[in-house]
Amino acid sequence: MDIREIHQIIARGEDSMHQFKGNVTNAESIAAEMTAFLNTEGGIILIGVDDKTNSVSGLSPDDIYRINQIVSNAASQLVKPACNPLTENILYDSKTVMVVKIPKGISKPYMDNKGTIWLKSGSDKRKVTSREEIQRMFQSSGLLHGDDIPVDGLTVDSLNKSLFAEFFQKEFGEDISTQEISIASILENMNLMKNGLFTVAGALLFAKNAHYHLPLFIVKAIVYPGTDIDEENYMDSRDIRGHLQDIFHHTVAFLMMYIRHEQAGQSVNSLGIPEIPKIVFEELVVNALIHRDYFISAPIRIFIFRNRIEIISPGHLPNNLTVNNIKAGNSNIRNPVLASFATKMLPYRGLGNGIRRALKAHPDIDFIDGRDDNTFKVIIHR
Repeated sequence: MDIREIHQIIARGEDSMHQFKGNVTNAESIAAEMTAFLNTEGGIILIGVDDKTNSVSGLSPDDIYRINQIVSNAASQLVKPACNPLTENILYDSKTVMVVKIPKGISKPYMDNKGTIWLKSGSDKRKVTSREEIQRMFQSSGLLHGDDIPVDGLTVDSLNKSLFAEFFQKEFGEDISTQEISIASILENMNLMKNGLFTVAGALLFAKNAHYHLPLFIVKAIVYPGTDIDEENYMDSRDIRGHLQDIFHHTVAFLMMYIRHEQAGQSVNSLGIPEIPKIVFEELVVNALIHRDYFISAPIRIFIFRNRIEIISPGHLPNNLTVNNIKAGNSNIRNPVLASFATKMLPYRGLGNGIRRALKAHPDIDFIDGRDDNTFKVIIHR
């Protein structure tokens, strides 16, 4: 980092990525700041810059030595798991500023020595107390998956036996009734149950009336006559629930019902060519169902407007994925159990090419990764 960069950072003031400290005397305090950066997007602490006046106060050689020891001790002893910040001393207007760079953590959640989890919140930090938020941190580190969480009350008695028997016969070529081990053990071996309870994946795939236990893991679809949300006037509204296969097929059918079919030179007796190819909806709906964040208790929402269709999924893109990444065919499996079964039950290949296929069939699609509201929005222009 050079003087020009420091000048620009100071001129802009503190934000979620930059923090100023006139001096540092307390290792526990700096450890809390480190965990907040590690648990968010990483950041930089400028020591020797007054956070009240945004002016450079500078550090003495003794300060530099002492603060280096504090930073090192905090990173190795007071942050769990330990981290490796980088420090750099910059001479700014004849005054020394220490730059402490903290990377985005890859082993979230990070805690201070008191077991507190911190997150950046604007230019400040806050404690994390929500169970869902902590779960999502474990999820980002690959230690926990939303589709693998047991669902209270859903035992093997909730199994849709005919649906599962049909799948088992198709997948393994055997009759489920001839198996030597119990159905509960088979479901556990297939990662669809844990300790006698269906997981979220197992419930969505094979449990009867799973929506009673998972009421928000559905699709809410609504059709508006105009180009904006109108709370008083709409053409149709559906809550689409059931097994994952049912939700997929009914959602695609709902979308196809409310788009235009153009004659395009065909005879008047033809069904017409849909303005948006069906494969676009198939790819985008299956991606929403398989890759949404199941730690967030919210439905997938679909808004059909006169000029566009919006598909809004709970959870922004996981980890370091970006919109450009997914357009290029990159993927990150957020729900590995669901993804593994989707390749057998839905038009899903799990190769990261669904977005590319949708764009090839209908290029006028926008993708918005909502980091602030924790959503992923697809806008299909009509």
